[in-house]
Amino acid sequence: MAWDKKFEELLRDYLPFLDTDEPLEADTDLRVSGLDSLGAVELLGSLESAYDIRFMDEALSLETFATPAVLWETVTRLQTAA
Repeated sequence: MAWDKKFEELLRDYLPFLDTDEPLEADTDLRVSGLDSLGAVELLGSLESAYDIRFMDEALSLETFATPAVLWETVTRLQTAA
């Protein structure tokens, strides 16, 4: 799965357990990589600002923030809907 550089940079800011030289894979477990509930809320705000989107209630689930692939798919879908 390919996402843009901005997405990866934003996401990595909230993954303290992912080493900077470690690749961010599509199936990386974001919780294991350090994304906690506060980080998820902050990341949500950063993504909304960066991509000019709004996460609607149906997109606010633990599953949305499970992996980079699912999160990027959600961002892409919200951009298309806007």
